[in-house]
Amino acid sequence: MGFLSKIKEKLGSSSGSDMFEESEQSYVELGSETAMDTKSKLVVRPFVIEEFEGIKPILDALREGHTIALINIKPLKDKDLIELKRAINKLKKTCDALEGDIAGFGENWIAAVPNFAYIYRGPKAGKEEGKKAAGMQEVTEYEE
Repeated sequence: MGFLSKIKEKLGSSSGSDMFEESEQSYVELGSETAMDTKSKLVVRPFVIEEFEGIKPILDALREGHTIALINIKPLKDKDLIELKRAINKLKKTCDALEGDIAGFGENWIAAVPNFAYIYRGPKAGKEEGKKAAGMQEVTEYEE
């Protein structure tokens, strides 16, 4: 029996003093809603693109709005550069539509984030010297 049902039963069938006496003797445990908890949490999820059709699960996860996608593009890069470019353009358009962000890390990885996050790209001035001094990897901008 749920918590609200117990309160309704007490209010409808017995006096107020009986309800308070029973509440001192026992307690009501509220169950946690695991389905709601997982929807409110942020998920960092790795993906691998081996062909253009492989971006559909990535796009679906980004559209849900609770996923940061870390995408390994090496298999598609080794296989077909034209398909890779198509896939990156599709990811970029989806991120733009969702007001998210997308950037490449190194040569084989892309990060795509929802609208409440952004990707740090380092300081604007002296970009090359600052990165080399700090030992940072290059972050690639994807622009059209």
